[in-house]
Amino acid sequence: MDWDDLRIFLGVARAESLSGAGRGLRLDPATVGRRIARLEEALGVPLFAKSPQGYALTEAGQRLLAHAERAEQAVGEAAEDLQGAAGLSGQIRIGAPDGCANYLLPQVLAQICTDNPGLEVQIVALPRVFNLSKREADLAIGVSRPEAGRLRVQKLADYRLHLAASAEYLSRHPPIRALEDLKAHQLVGYIPDMIFDKELDYLTGLGSGSVPFASNSVSVQLNWLRAGAGVGIVHDFAMPSAPELVKILPETLSLSRSFWLIRHQDDVRLERLNRFTDALVQGVRREVHRLEGMTRLQIAIH
Repeated sequence: MDWDDLRIFLGVARAESLSGAGRGLRLDPATVGRRIARLEEALGVPLFAKSPQGYALTEAGQRLLAHAERAEQAVGEAAEDLQGAAGLSGQIRIGAPDGCANYLLPQVLAQICTDNPGLEVQIVALPRVFNLSKREADLAIGVSRPEAGRLRVQKLADYRLHLAASAEYLSRHPPIRALEDLKAHQLVGYIPDMIFDKELDYLTGLGSGSVPFASNSVSVQLNWLRAGAGVGIVHDFAMPSAPELVKILPETLSLSRSFWLIRHQDDVRLERLNRFTDALVQGVRREVHRLEGMTRLQIAIH
């Protein structure tokens, strides 16, 4: 048994399909299937139960999974040891909610990559929780701290949110002098049944009713507000990218949330990821501070 066989086995175990593993491994699904069949023949046991739903690990596959993950860890540590303390290199994938992915990470990661020319970074912007055990990403950013799993979690940064709307929208609608006045306005927010984390359920706390302009994407919500569709909750760090918007009742309603950086516990010995994490934490905290400072200079409506 060699490492390449285990690498393909891990790909199928995590993707639960030949096609999904093939995309991640950059191999044809038929080739992945042949390699798995060859590994099963060599070991003399079935590693996967095949069904229309995909590939599920058998009991033997579950036992092999633990060994394969330890081998993966050892290979990663060996590569880092040989590369030494030079600049960061290779590929790192980060999963993040789209507000963070769109308005914070691009400029932060651009600077990190400028400082480390051999580094390649991928941002997966999806409004959901990432599964690090299946290696969907090397690191994930969440809006709440996970309480279960073999994970290492640290606070990335605190951030603030406020009600906002475009100046053009506010000029055409009744004034908002108190939260009760929101009943006369159209709201922009999340699709209620697609809120993947309770920390994102901003409008329920306001006692609001229907949300006529709803999306699971922060970027779509922001663009609706910029277009004058209504009133919504906006990240302060996104406000500088939308100069049409102004804060509403900032002294009455000011929300505070946190981003959490999440890693698989097995990766804590990887110096490359440790160094990247340090740079990411420092960069995000600086950028949140810079952007939120800019929003304080914008005109606020009381």
